[in-house]
Amino acid sequence: MINQITLVLMAYFFGSLSFGIITSYFFNIADPRTTGSKNPGATNVMRAGNKLAALLTLLGDMLKATLVIAIANYINVSEANLVIISIAVLLGHIFPIYYQFKGGKGVATAFGILLGFNWLLALTVFFVWLCVFLIWRYSSLAAVVAILSAPVVSYFLEFSIETLWLTIIIAILVIYRHKVNIKNLLNGTEPGFR
Repeated sequence: MINQITLVLMAYFFGSLSFGIITSYFFNIADPRTTGSKNPGATNVMRAGNKLAALLTLLGDMLKATLVIAIANYINVSEANLVIISIAVLLGHIFPIYYQFKGGKGVATAFGILLGFNWLLALTVFFVWLCVFLIWRYSSLAAVVAILSAPVVSYFLEFSIETLWLTIIIAILVIYRHKVNIKNLLNGTEPGFR
């Protein structure tokens, strides 16, 4: 039991690392929490004008989750415990202890979780994101539709019940973090990429 608690705490603390803030510091660009949407994610770092910093933010926020899951798989934790560890990583990203519990919206980290859990699920969700983004050019809309597709894909491809529950919890958390974006989309005030 102590080992499981330790793994969950480590997952949370590792998830709390914000690569948007870290890369912005090293690239000497504006802290993403002070500009644009005030969100320390890759999209807002991109708006600061540094594509490399945005790419590193995306990869960092994604692969931190994939790495945690890979370690958990290596030590053979159960699939149910893997779900708990995965949620801990995502909660760390959204509510990071290092940054007054004000973190990102969880899209890249959620994708990293799906990638670590099941590559086919991750690839399908990414394809949904890409299609929506290329058609409408709104990163937030693409994220919302893609993350909502995850439980649907998990159900119809008959993944395990643990995977289905994981995708439902992830969808709830990511949609919650996008509530302002959803309101802006409905009002026609959401900034897009043209």
